[in-house]
Amino acid sequence: MKKINEYRGCENFDLRQLLIMGRKENLKERTKFFESFINNLQKNKELQHLRCILSPSDREVFVKDRYTGKTKKMLMFGSNNYLGLANHPYVIEITKSAASKYGVGVGGPPLLNGYTNLHRELEERLAELKGSEDALIFSSGYGANLGLVSALVNSNDLILYDSNSHASLYDGIKLSGANSQSFEHNNVKDLNELIKNTQSYADKFISVEGVYSMEGDTAPLDKIIKIAGANNAYIILDDAHGTGVMGKTGRGTAEHYNVEDKIDITMGTFSKTFSVTGGFITSSKSIISYLRFFARSYMFSASLPPAIAAAVLAGLDVIKNQPELLTNLNDNIAYTKKALNQIGLNINSKTSIIPLKVPIGMNIRKASHAFDEEGIFLNSIEYPAVPISEQRFRISLMATHTKQDIDNLISVVERVWKKYSDPGRLEAA
Repeated sequence: MKKINEYRGCENFDLRQLLIMGRKENLKERTKFFESFINNLQKNKELQHLRCILSPSDREVFVKDRYTGKTKKMLMFGSNNYLGLANHPYVIEITKSAASKYGVGVGGPPLLNGYTNLHRELEERLAELKGSEDALIFSSGYGANLGLVSALVNSNDLILYDSNSHASLYDGIKLSGANSQSFEHNNVKDLNELIKNTQSYADKFISVEGVYSMEGDTAPLDKIIKIAGANNAYIILDDAHGTGVMGKTGRGTAEHYNVEDKIDITMGTFSKTFSVTGGFITSSKSIISYLRFFARSYMFSASLPPAIAAAVLAGLDVIKNQPELLTNLNDNIAYTKKALNQIGLNINSKTSIIPLKVPIGMNIRKASHAFDEEGIFLNSIEYPAVPISEQRFRISLMATHTKQDIDNLISVVERVWKKYSDPGRLEAA
């Protein structure tokens, strides 16, 4: 591990120092340090988070510029609204109708007073989508992962998980008290080595993500399934970024790999393709029934508003009835990858998430401001979300993007890379 002084001069030095030294400082000192850090970013026009969007999250959005106070139009390449469902006319119509009929909320958790026919219909539709016996709805994707792992896995069990797994899985493992170990990202050889000699555990679980949000790659489910079968292990698939957009009909990453009948437990969210909020788990009836009473993030959280359930149901209708949206998305993915490779970037992503890892020497915050000034809304992924050497911009493509939108994006990427990269370093891992 590099020492802190080796990062002096790096734009992340202050944040790294805060995270390390903050463990020894009291709350007042930590918050004062962080306030100074944020103020300095603001002063240098390097703060591009919490941008205020004044319009629907479409391919174009209106954003309030934090530095000028003016409203400007930007091309949105930072949203998980992959199929454009966030402002699809049919989805909006159904959502409005549900709000008029059921009101804006239910005022309680599902086990007591927050379970409507819309919630049950959605569970049935999700189970059908994933080829499972039953489903369970959570108020957030984070809560779904947290409740799933902490309820099902205990101190007698072993859970092996991909090193690039989401923070919600890590937190669920902490709550479960289970024995756990990570394996190198998408390295089935490493997984196979780790799972050997694990007969002493009561149950074994292998947890992977269908699509990894920081890399844009997919878990090799066909190979992982074989390892699980040979070692009597349950498969937990987090398909947050795969549901609705992976596979021939959008059923998810398991459909993409033709292993739908081999997945024991699938977790997903409504905050990506469906563009609302909430999460779900699909599995056997016995596991879902158990989770209804033992997943604390389900038992002690209010139900999703009925209008949200209706929005997801409407989204499922659109996915089924308008397959051209998925076709458009896949066309845009292929077009963007080809264009980025033509300007010298090495892009290998297989999904609508395309990471642009920043070259050595690039100040990601100054480059982020440049994208913003050029009218391109991108997400900059900084340390500590990823290691300092792995910082990146993340392009998220939508079915509604036009070829002209993508051409504009490519032109800006090329200009920013040339301006903020060291000479000869026009590459992205």
